[in-house]
Amino acid sequence: MANKITIIGAGQVGSTVAYALTLRQLASEIVIIDIIKEKAMGEAMDIRQATPFVGPISVRDGDYEDAKGSDIVIFTSGVGRKPGQSRLDLTQTNVDITKSVIPLVTKACPNALYVIVANPVDILTYQFVKTSGIPANRIFGTGTLLDTARFRARIAETYKVGATNVHGYVFGEHGDSSFVPWSLANIGSIPVDNFAKSFTGEKLPDFDKNDVEDYIRKSGGIIIGAKKFTNYGIAATTADLVEALNFHTDSVLTISSMMNGEYGIKDVCLSIPTLVGCNGIKGHIAAPLTDDEVEKLRHSAECLKDVIKQVNF
Repeated sequence: MANKITIIGAGQVGSTVAYALTLRQLASEIVIIDIIKEKAMGEAMDIRQATPFVGPISVRDGDYEDAKGSDIVIFTSGVGRKPGQSRLDLTQTNVDITKSVIPLVTKACPNALYVIVANPVDILTYQFVKTSGIPANRIFGTGTLLDTARFRARIAETYKVGATNVHGYVFGEHGDSSFVPWSLANIGSIPVDNFAKSFTGEKLPDFDKNDVEDYIRKSGGIIIGAKKFTNYGIAATTADLVEALNFHTDSVLTISSMMNGEYGIKDVCLSIPTLVGCNGIKGHIAAPLTDDEVEKLRHSAECLKDVIKQVNF
């Protein structure tokens, strides 16, 4: 696969993303850039020494000049969340870091697809769209992809079915105002609400929708409280998104991107099902939501807009 990926940031997330991409052979060349050059060098060297067990992939550290010709740029740079801190608490600090990076990386990679991973991902995606000069269809955040994976994993655990049989999404902010549109959720084409009573075998357990959504929202904080950072789930999420970007067949993913009037929402980045592929975003999919679900999505948009008003981009 002849494609080049640059990763901005060699912290826990950036380095694990680089490793995940390497293991899945999703690039022929990976460049890791970090303000702490020795850290980028060490991570690249460590991963490069694993490539004999994987395949012919070049993994190296570099500077923005080395990013030239990248097909995909993955932005992970920023301060990580501390225990008890919300993603939005990081906002101005990480906006300032992003502000310093955007002109450097976009000059080197004007034609790349940009994947924003750093938090708060919806705000930083919005910043990239508004200030980078890169077309909006080539900028997207990982959004609620990880939240959606957590949702599917939780339902799969409850019913002891394969997570690939669980279909549904988390919409809105990657954060406290996210929600599950339960009207769209199903297991093997059976609505989640009807699955237990449709099963003719042993009695299946009940579950509480609020508990499931609480689990989704709090998972990141629990992991950070236990190990000080999250890296594996978001790295696998980013690798999955990169894989989708490598194909001409488009995928439906809940990435964070600029809303253009869908559900009456404009001028904010958040997650709804979006058709995306090797040329970037083709468009959003305005799934049929209930009135209550539409209100929850609009509430999530307003929460993000309130933060945007307080930030100096």
